Order: sequence, then C-alpha cells, then structure tokens
Amino acid sequence: MKYIYLLLSAVIITAVFSNCGGNRELQERAPAQFQEAYFTSNGNSLKLYIPVVSIQTNRIVLDSVYFRGSKAALQQDDQKNGFYIAEFDTGKQDLIMSSDPLEEYTNKMPQKAEKVPFELKDDEAIIVFIQNNKVKYYKITGITEGSEE
Repeated sequence: MKYIYLLLSAVIITAVFSNCGGNRELQERAPAQFQEAYFTSNGNSLKLYIPVVSIQTNRIVLDSVYFRGSKAALQQDDQKNGFYIAEFDTGKQDLIMSSDPLEEYTNKMPQKAEKVPFELKDDEAIIVFIQNNKVKYYKITGITEGSEE
C-alpha cells in the first residue's frame, strides 16, 4: 500500500510541476492587429517600434519583447497613438559621477542580460503579452531598419 501511495504522489507532483514550468509555446493568433514593425539604432541604443492598429486593452496587455538577444519592456508611445516602443541598450553610456546624488539620478540602470528562450533571426521578435492572467508569446517577423518619424 505504501508503494502505491508513493507512486501516486510522484505522478501527481510530476504532473503539477510539468504544467507550472512556464509554457513557452508560441501563439498562432496575434493578440492585436500589427502593422510592420521597425527599429532605429544609434551608438548606444536600439529602439523597436511596433505599430498596433487595434487591441482589446481590457483583455490583453503587451508586456515586453525579445529582440536580437535581449529583452525590454514595451511602452505605449505618448506622442504617437497606437505605437509601442521597446528600448534596448547596445553600448556603453556616459555615466554622471558626482558628489551630489541628485546629479547622478539621471543615470539609467543598465539592462540585465537575459537568456532569450527562443531561437530568433535578426528580423524576428517575440512579443510577451498577458491574456486572461496567463503569459503568452507571439512571434513577429519582417522587422526592418527604419528612421524615426
């Protein structure tokens, strides 16, 4: 009887942990209607622009994006309606060093390197979004280099 109890417990624990491990399966359906995404680059940063035609903001939250080996938060652009932007640090930035902490306050925190859990080409990105309190992933392709408008 003990063996059956141990075996049953092991099966249940395995099932629970295999489902809680984070399902990183890509979604087939887009969480929103996207236009063609593009990026701009200068010496210190890369900005990824994702134009969104329509999104159900009451059901879906665009959270972050994986692009070119890094992850960054997606922020809605205040000046352009329907644009989401992710900014990636790509180089060393000048830091302000001062005896006055208020002057150093403008320094940006460095982005922590994070292993990208997907195999991506240079023109592909993974959008991380939340739908019904579940984290989901969607791949966009055909990202080109553009200019800030």
